[in-house]
Amino acid sequence: MQRQLATMKQSLFDQGYLDEQFVQLEELQDDVNPNFVEEVVTLYYRDSVRLVQNLEQALEKNPLDFSKLDSYMHQFKGSSSSIGAKKVKTECTQFREYCRTGNGEGCKRTFQQLKKEYATLKKKLEVYFQFARQVGPVEKARRPK
Repeated sequence: MQRQLATMKQSLFDQGYLDEQFVQLEELQDDVNPNFVEEVVTLYYRDSVRLVQNLEQALEKNPLDFSKLDSYMHQFKGSSSSIGAKKVKTECTQFREYCRTGNGEGCKRTFQQLKKEYATLKKKLEVYFQFARQVGPVEKARRPK
């Protein structure tokens, strides 16, 4: 089962969903905090709901306030980076570039893709953490190949 868990995690890296930051979080996990990474990711999803709602509301305004949109997305990108959400972070970067150039359609299109990546990662991590709880604690986090 340990091997299945490692394979599951590796696939999240291979598919580009996670980056090195996720491994760094795992390295902070220990016997005292055996669910540290899951707790951090859970907090990320709980707290980011508000940012997603703020972005949705701001994207409905006419004219668009690109400064406000960029500010919200800056926060969202920082949160996403902190858990290693690579694809989400990439979409955040693209969104912010569209804000800088005043491209409202680009912002809206990128936001839809961002929400898709965000939801997909959430599902994949829920499955991963559920399986990790069944497997139990691992010796030490290992960097993916």
